[in-house]
Amino acid sequence: MKITGFLIILGILTINPVMAQMEKKNVADSINRIYVGTYTKKEGHVDGKARGIYLLNQHASTGNLEFVCTAAEVTNPSFIKVGKMGKYLYSVSELGPSDAESGFVYSYEIQEDGSLRNIGKLGTGGFAPCHIAIDRSGKYAFVSNYVGGVVMVYKIDSDGKLIRNQEIKLQAPDKAHAHSVKVSGDNRYAYIADLGNDKIWIYNFNIMNGMLEPHGQPFVALKDGAGPRHMSFAKNGIYAYSINELNSTVSVFTVKKDGGLELIQNISSLPESYKNKNFPADIHLHPDGKFLYASNRGHNSIAIYEINAENGKLTKVDFVPVAGETPRNFAISPYGKYLYAASQDTGNITIYQINPETGKLKPQPPVFKIKTPVCLEFVR
Repeated sequence: MKITGFLIILGILTINPVMAQMEKKNVADSINRIYVGTYTKKEGHVDGKARGIYLLNQHASTGNLEFVCTAAEVTNPSFIKVGKMGKYLYSVSELGPSDAESGFVYSYEIQEDGSLRNIGKLGTGGFAPCHIAIDRSGKYAFVSNYVGGVVMVYKIDSDGKLIRNQEIKLQAPDKAHAHSVKVSGDNRYAYIADLGNDKIWIYNFNIMNGMLEPHGQPFVALKDGAGPRHMSFAKNGIYAYSINELNSTVSVFTVKKDGGLELIQNISSLPESYKNKNFPADIHLHPDGKFLYASNRGHNSIAIYEINAENGKLTKVDFVPVAGETPRNFAISPYGKYLYAASQDTGNITIYQINPETGKLKPQPPVFKIKTPVCLEFVR
């Protein structure tokens, strides 16, 4: 019995490394799905040429992309978001007053082949909805309307459909441009980036009923003309970062214990030598938490920053050109090996390999052609 037990233990010790290698190989050889939000018609700021939401495959080992299908035909699905567990996808339909009575948000069930089955459509209470966020529990969705100063909160039902839960009206609605909602890592607070009022509005988030409630610090004000657009949080939740569209900066905040924000740094999203027009778009933290990335429209680049682990402040690392014009949203692949930048006006996606030690990006040609891409969303 002792010999048998020894052999069993030896077998386990021998097999486990092999199994680990097999698991690692399976991850490396896997295929990930990416959905692409697009513009489908001509607007004041874009000549949309796409058909709707596209589905791509990403090869984890090489980073290469391949077109799969048009997953759903919908007008101006400029921002999309996959729900928790990857079963449902939500998409705005970015419409203006001349198009409909409001913008819309669509709910889709993700089918086995990756196509999308429409299961719901609701108004967003404003126009030009431009962002969707989902809370950490996966039970609530937030839609920001660029026009009208309205943020809608929806409950996500067990069947994936959205149910209206709350309407938030920002101050000075004629001036307000709600561009995004970011929920804190502990799911207790929600932050609304208001580009028009140069403020980030702070709310307590009641997970029991999905309501946003007044916070003791109603907002943090940025410099006049900053234009906060999107936000990202450090892995430890102690620091927050805002990409500011109108003055090409990133603002760094410490997050107080009560969810309030304190501004500690403003840093340019551009190299000092660049003096032309620029409008930053997106911001994301690398999964390892050491680097931050931001996209520049005008300079047409990805800015790279190193995060100081002790105080959360940023140091510029590099500015890498994109192989196209007007990079909007970008996405970092699972495990942080690749970054994909969608260039709206040239209809392509630039692929980069990420150096895990320096955070720098190495372009990986060729660029992937696809019509009017705006938003890239991995199914995780």
